[in-house]
Amino acid sequence: MRWLWLILLFQTIGFGQRRVIDKVDSTYYYIQLASFHKKTNNYKFSLAFSQKAYNYAKSHNDTKGKADALFSLGSTYSELKKTNDAVETFSKSADLYSQLPPSADYALCYYNIGLCYMNLEEFAKAENNFDKAQSIYDLLKIDTSEFLNLQKGILYKNNGKTELASKLFNEIISKNDSKDIFKTKAEALYQLGTIEEKLNHNNLAANYLNRALQINAKDKNLDQKVKILLDLSNTYDKLLDLKKSHEYLKAHLQLKDSLSHLNNQKLDANDYVAFKDSERMKAIEQMTKENEAQQKTNKFAKLISILAIALISILSLLSLSLYKNNIIRSQSNVLLKEKNFELQIAKDKAEKASKARAEFLSTVSHELRTPLNAINGITHLLIEDNPKQNQLHYLNSLKFSGNYLLTFINEILEINRIESSNIEIEYIDFNLKQLLLDIQNSMTEIASKNNNNFTLEIDKNIPETLLGDPTKLSQIFINLINNALKFTKNGEVKVIAKLVENGDGFSRINFAISDTGIGIPEEKQETIFDSFSQGSIEINRKYGGTGLGLTIVKKLVDLLGGEIGLKSEVGVGTTFAFELNLLDGHHEIMLEAPKHYSDEVLIGKNILVVEDNKINQMVTKKMLENKGMKCKIVDNGEDSIELLRAENDFDLVLMDVHLPGINGTIATERIREFDTQKPIIALTAISLNENREILMSFGMTDVITKPFEPENFYRVIALNLA
Repeated sequence: MRWLWLILLFQTIGFGQRRVIDKVDSTYYYIQLASFHKKTNNYKFSLAFSQKAYNYAKSHNDTKGKADALFSLGSTYSELKKTNDAVETFSKSADLYSQLPPSADYALCYYNIGLCYMNLEEFAKAENNFDKAQSIYDLLKIDTSEFLNLQKGILYKNNGKTELASKLFNEIISKNDSKDIFKTKAEALYQLGTIEEKLNHNNLAANYLNRALQINAKDKNLDQKVKILLDLSNTYDKLLDLKKSHEYLKAHLQLKDSLSHLNNQKLDANDYVAFKDSERMKAIEQMTKENEAQQKTNKFAKLISILAIALISILSLLSLSLYKNNIIRSQSNVLLKEKNFELQIAKDKAEKASKARAEFLSTVSHELRTPLNAINGITHLLIEDNPKQNQLHYLNSLKFSGNYLLTFINEILEINRIESSNIEIEYIDFNLKQLLLDIQNSMTEIASKNNNNFTLEIDKNIPETLLGDPTKLSQIFINLINNALKFTKNGEVKVIAKLVENGDGFSRINFAISDTGIGIPEEKQETIFDSFSQGSIEINRKYGGTGLGLTIVKKLVDLLGGEIGLKSEVGVGTTFAFELNLLDGHHEIMLEAPKHYSDEVLIGKNILVVEDNKINQMVTKKMLENKGMKCKIVDNGEDSIELLRAENDFDLVLMDVHLPGINGTIATERIREFDTQKPIIALTAISLNENREILMSFGMTDVITKPFEPENFYRVIALNLA
């Protein structure tokens, strides 16, 4: 009775469906059914209804219907990764569309053929079909630049034309975000990331790939996300950021396993549904025949037995495969943990070695400043003391040597600070044009020494106010411009700032410093940014210099997220160029008038000097007395606290930072407990772990760096006394 009831039910459903189809029977109806089954991953039914749509259109001699049906069939083949079948079917559809007036479907047909050839890596054919699609869209006046430019960009990239590819990808990502271009924009960013990764521009590659991942989150294209995560892992591995590399690799593997599992489930479900529906139709047709009822029952029972055996076999094979995969995965995990442990040990050793080197150089450079302060100070005092004419030459030579050694020590300390990650990027509002003009004015005298024409070319489209680190930018420009002026005679030095891209809240600016000087030999260009590297020994002897300026420049440009390069020809000149992304500023820059002082402010002032080094005591005292100031000296922090607590007639305190017992910073903190107004100026040979902000946080009002530069020494004291 149960089987009879099922037969009647199936017949009723089948006949009901047949009556509905008879009423709406058309090519469009069958294509809609094919589309529905494709969306539900029932590809077998999708193919069947597409074929039925074609047969119906063919029987009614409907050219457009046949073209639409073949297009639907080709789309299904494409999703099933049957690329050759898809190409053949789309080509037939295109031939039929060619007999009709031009349409978007006709263009889309060639676009899909192009995509198929991309998958087959037949790039010439792919480009040909994309061009056909473009010509039809142009005829119809439909803008499809995002989609076609994306595919053309991928073609150019695969053919090694990375500049053309990058140009197309940049056009896509410059468009405003909208729902329909998320997928193309994310893919364009991903492709740009892979191009920069191959060029070893790893910071830029990471930037593009992270932006691609953000846009992908809106489109939720999981296949695309798998690719992006893998390339991010590779990029951060090259940047030696192993933590991020492992995080992205882990996310990639998890998503890939999830997609694989989901696809397997879909395939199993499709096979099962297709099989059940097919057998149900057969059962209905056979069971309507009374004379074959018993025979069908026997066949069905036999089929169930076969299916059960097949299902058990499949499950057994699947279990075995899962068991082997788990073993392989466990072994891979163990190996990965061992490698990670080895990498961590190597990383720790490298960090310890780098830290030890940094501390050693910091200590050496700091200790050198103390005797150098005495040398420079005594030299200054002797020059001020009206020496004989023949002695003045020797004293000026000594002063030059002291300043040269001081520059050398400062540059070693600056490189140390950058490499030890003890330097932070500031984000403050500044005026780029004013910054370059100030640098130009400060270097006018250097330019005139070699009779050079020093000019600026600043793009008028660059925003007035930018957000960034003007101090580090100044270091970069001063080093590059100083080199250009030094190695050029009777020539021209030019600084060019050009706006490359003006995005949402940021400006990408290209900077170039060019000269018509001696140039750099081609064989030396690869090592010119290395420490202590100059063009040759002869250049070092003739022009001087430490060979550290360009090393500092490169490290600072890298720190700001850019990359510096050079073009040079011996006897013609050199151009250094780099690009930076700078955020748009928030506030208008108000220029401060320069502060001037008069020596009259210094006369008669009572100064307390806290200094433990006898020679430095002598030099400091003599320099103060030369300007009419009175001076009292103590050699430790404890005595300075007690003296200031007992006597309050000192106008200013010069406090050495490094003292026996409590140091100058602790002494200043204790003085501030009972005297918050008196100016206290730090005297320090700034080391790796010191900077102006740290010293000011202890209550000091200003900082003078050892060795003293006399003009700066008097200026700082005068401004604090005023």
